[in-house]
Amino acid sequence: MSILGWIFFGLLVGAVGKLLMPGRDPGGFIVTILLGIAGALLGGFLGRALGMYREDDPVGFVMAVLGSIVLLILYRLTFARRSI
Repeated sequence: MSILGWIFFGLLVGAVGKLLMPGRDPGGFIVTILLGIAGALLGGFLGRALGMYREDDPVGFVMAVLGSIVLLILYRLTFARRSI
C-alpha cells in the first residue's frame, strides 16, 4: 500500500478507534486522527512482522484498529489532566 493509502486507511481507522473509545481527548479530533494513522501503521507493521497475517488480509483492519486504540489509551494516560 502506498503512503497516501496508509494515511487514508489510518484516517478511517482513527475514526473507528474514536467511535470505539468515546470520551474527551486532551488533543482534540486532529490529534486523535493522527494517532489513528500512527496506530494503523504500528498495528499493521507488528501484525505482519509477527506473521499473524499477510498483506491485504482483512484481519489487518482489526490489527490497525487495535493499534489505534492502544495509542489512544497511552495518549490519554500520558496527557490527561489530573484533578487533585
